[in-house]
Amino acid sequence: MVDLRSQYLEIKPEIDRNIQEVIDSCAFINGPAVKSFQQDLEKYLNVKHVIPCANGTDALQVSMMALGLQPGDEIISVSFTFIATVEVISLLGLTPVFVDVDPDTFNIDPEAIERAITPKTKAIIPVHLFGQSAPMEEIMEIAGRYNLYVIEDACQAIGSDYYFTDGSSRKTGTIGEIGCTSFFPSKNLGCYGDGGAVFTQDDKIADQLRIIVNHGMAVRYYHDCIGVNSRLDSLQAAILKVKLKHLDEYAQKRREAADYYDKAFSGHPKLKIPYRYPKSNHVFHQYTLVTKNIDRKGLQDYLASKEIPAMIYYPVPLHLQKAFKDSRYKSGDFPVTEALANSVVSLPMHTELDAEQLSHITKSVLEFVNR
Repeated sequence: MVDLRSQYLEIKPEIDRNIQEVIDSCAFINGPAVKSFQQDLEKYLNVKHVIPCANGTDALQVSMMALGLQPGDEIISVSFTFIATVEVISLLGLTPVFVDVDPDTFNIDPEAIERAITPKTKAIIPVHLFGQSAPMEEIMEIAGRYNLYVIEDACQAIGSDYYFTDGSSRKTGTIGEIGCTSFFPSKNLGCYGDGGAVFTQDDKIADQLRIIVNHGMAVRYYHDCIGVNSRLDSLQAAILKVKLKHLDEYAQKRREAADYYDKAFSGHPKLKIPYRYPKSNHVFHQYTLVTKNIDRKGLQDYLASKEIPAMIYYPVPLHLQKAFKDSRYKSGDFPVTEALANSVVSLPMHTELDAEQLSHITKSVLEFVNR
């Protein structure tokens, strides 16, 4: 689904030099490379505080810890996402409340949010799924009326912009109280291992986040609260510093690949191309088709026979997973989410896709669906 080797070869001299500098310094934990990348990312996102951490899941967990959420507090999010978004809610003894998504964007439905709010609701976690923003203006308005926190899961949409009705724009992850991202290797901004970060404009929240990711310490060996050990190591930061300079270029290459796919599949009665939300610039972490009246598993197998990977994100909604078995939810509760889980398929999407590869992929898909 991604071609990390070809991407690496394009930037190999810079990557190798930065890695060697870290090795020569032996500053492997919280070294200068981490601080330098943090500052670069703050400037790119136009956000006051970036707190690096070990991975995107930790980013979500420490965000909730920093806000002082207590067991029993309800957190509204979606069932159509990777499990990490909701997994950490349960790990902290909080109560996940699922809502449905918009059938076009696949992102959280603001009307569904408002219907789900109770006196126990404390926060909303919108997921900027597959590379474009959730409807943040509506979400922030709801959060303001009900005095709720907003934690943005921007793990799939770093670099995407959200456009407000007043003409201003903000990067995803910098609009709510806290934003979270992952630097997993396949992400648009990915390192060569695990990594993540938390963003905030709030000085007090930032101070608390820094304490929590460092065992609850502001001063070494003096523990102000129960924290975790969650760090972005210096080698990964050195790699990310190089790749951040190319992030907008990578996004444009992904859009060009998506344009090619769109042209090939647009108007096909059995394929619905991704909707591009006009209030966000899509960075295409995934290119996801909705299939209609075709054998999706058969399509996957046929593409595999042509050496083309195709993935289903996500085959089972979270409210129907064994891990989240709950008497509050049953099959049929979230019709849009369940319909998407039964029909979506994602094609290869990365910065190294060339015309020959795209032609092979699109022709192969059409060969199967036109049978």
